[in-house]
Parts: sequence; structure tokens; C-alpha cells
Amino acid sequence: MRKPLVAALFALVIAGAGAAPAVAAPDRSDSAAPAIQAVNFAGTVSLSNCSGSVIRMPDSEDNDPALVLTNGHCLESGFPEPGEVIVDQASTRSFGLLNSSGTRVATLRASKIAYATMTDTDAAVYQLTRTYAQIRSSYGISALTLNDTRPVAGTAISVVSGYWKRIYNCSVDGFAYRLKEGDWTWKDSVRYTSSCNTIGGTSGSPVIDQATNKVVAVNNTGNEDGQSCSVNNPCEVDASGNVTVRQGINYAQQTYQFPACFGIDNKLDLSASGCVLPKP
Repeated sequence: MRKPLVAALFALVIAGAGAAPAVAAPDRSDSAAPAIQAVNFAGTVSLSNCSGSVIRMPDSEDNDPALVLTNGHCLESGFPEPGEVIVDQASTRSFGLLNSSGTRVATLRASKIAYATMTDTDAAVYQLTRTYAQIRSSYGISALTLNDTRPVAGTAISVVSGYWKRIYNCSVDGFAYRLKEGDWTWKDSVRYTSSCNTIGGTSGSPVIDQATNKVVAVNNTGNEDGQSCSVNNPCEVDASGNVTVRQGINYAQQTYQFPACFGIDNKLDLSASGCVLPKP
């Protein structure tokens, strides 16, 4: 895992170290692709030490309280322990809302951490004090939608960092059966092709399917030094226990599991049919 750009002593961050701001990528337009809107920054957010996005479930309604997705390791309270699951914890954390060009247009505020863990996945979902309709009416920005189906290898993706205002474009190279880093283990992690060379501060960035503009994962880690299974150096472990180290390769955690766990009014229901997220 990697140190946050703004953190207390001994804190950890997973998405890479960077000493200087990266240059924001221009909006993409690919003439060979279907007629779709290019991925941009609209709906992404910047945190104090990470990136994130305003997200909605496929069945969310306009008057539901909006949600923000980031990493579990980006929590203001520090990293959840292995096996720890946080639900309905009060929070007043603020988020900088970005428009399509990456300009900060508003500050959004959380009312609580709806769900967070670093067990099996590395994700946190904050509930905001405003609804989707209020955000769209005030700023003309709509939430990004979580896809409720698993991505496939070869999918063209964009990792959109609200912290750095940078977009990384690459493809899903494959999946790690288990990804181990320090004391944490994640399941079925997305492995990027090498052009998504994410850095510190990109933790929590939405991973967007370029063909649908839907979120399929949340960016979280990468192997910096070629070491095996240590902090900042995750390793892949297959079903037979074989370990593979891929120095310089970065990873994300899939998010298709989340819609089944959020019901009417965007309320978390870990007992809902089809919900497989870790429980407290």
C-alpha cells in the first residue's frame, strides 16, 4: 500500500506515491468507437488525500440521498482492520465536486459512512446531505451509475482521478483471484494493462467502462518495487496458492456487487437477496 499525500505518521495509502501533480489528460474522442460521450470528470470528487465519485445504483431515484464511492483505506479515521466492516457511522467529511472539465464547482458533505471495509474489497460509500436532484439542479451534474454486471477482460476503461484531475486510459488485462497486500486480502481484483500507471492520490477513483460510461470498479493499489505481498507491493495469489508479482502494474476492486446491497432510498441492507458484501 502507499502513503497518502496528506496523512498522519504511520498512515497508509494504496494507490501509489507521487511527489508532483500529474498533468490532466484532455477529453478523449475515439472515432473508431461507437457514438458515445467521452469519459470526463463530471461527477468525480476530490478528497483530502484521495479521489472518489458521486454514484447511484441502477434503481436509485432522484430524491434519494446521493452517495460517494471511494476506497476503504481513504477513510478519515484510518484503515479498517482485516475483518472489520463499518456501517452507518456518522461523518461530516467534505468532497470537492468537479464538472466535466475538472473544475471544482461545489463542496458536498457527508452525513454518514454508509459502508466501508478493506476485507474482500477496498471500498467506502458515504451518504451525502443532498439528493441527486438537488445536486443536478444546483450544478448541472449527474451521478455516475454503478454497473451491476461483472466487467470482462479486454474492456476499455478510464480511471478518473478527481484529486489530480487526470484521466488514465487502458483496458482490463485480467483478474486476480486473490490480491494480498500486507494484512489485507481482496477477491477478484481488476488488473489493468500497463498504461494505467496510477499514482498516489488516485486511490478511490472510479473505473469507468468507456462504452457505457458506467462505473465497474474503484481504483486502489499497485506494485511499486517488485516485492511480494508487502505494503505498497501487492501480489496475486491463484486458486492453487501460486504467487505472482507484477511490478508497476495497478489494480482496482470491482463494484458490481454493491447495487444488490442498497435498496429503497439508497438504504444499505446487507441481508438483502443477492448481497454478498462482507458483514460486520
